[in-house]
Amino acid sequence: MTTKEVLYQQIRDAVVAFEEEKVGELARQSLDKGYDPVETIFEGLSAGMNVVGELFETHVYFVPEVLMCADALQVGMDILQPHIPREGMTDKGQVVLGTVQGDVHDIGKNIVKLMLDVGGFTVHDLGKDVPLQRFVEEVKRTNAEVVAMSALMTTTMMAMKSAVKLIRASNPDVAIMLGGAPLTQDIVTQFGADGYAESAARAVKVTKEMVQLFKKRKSG
Repeated sequence: MTTKEVLYQQIRDAVVAFEEEKVGELARQSLDKGYDPVETIFEGLSAGMNVVGELFETHVYFVPEVLMCADALQVGMDILQPHIPREGMTDKGQVVLGTVQGDVHDIGKNIVKLMLDVGGFTVHDLGKDVPLQRFVEEVKRTNAEVVAMSALMTTTMMAMKSAVKLIRASNPDVAIMLGGAPLTQDIVTQFGADGYAESAARAVKVTKEMVQLFKKRKSG
């Protein structure tokens, strides 16, 4: 492995081991070496949380460990985020973002928010465990082009289907994007949503497509 790949592996391992101080030290090393902070987030911090998610699903880690790993990830985020340049000053669209009702997992959602911010979008983050009607209200308040919802559990994932119906009834033009571990493209299609972001890395690209879809619907 190259020196960069080794550093990213060390960051992944430090996140999994919830070593906050080490994550911070390695994140600063990445900046000092001139590595891309966005790449460091995906190849280091986010990749580490992917491992944590697998450990949680296989009952090796439980909620306390996951929360400690998330704290370690946040230390790295706080160091790297200020060094990510926004893609120009032009607003590329508005996104209402949140984790659906009943689901308190927001690590992935927070990474998506970061990437959308960096990508030039205005993000209205409703947080986690968001009542379904709240998405409808926020779309009305902001005139957002896109709604992005996430869920980490199969039980809470089902709430997305109801949310899509509520949003559609209120605003048929708005584009709806879903994401989260239990989802697949087939499920997203069945729920009646427009887009599927299987990872934070894909979220910006899909969101751009959703804005174009919204504009197409508005223009008739």
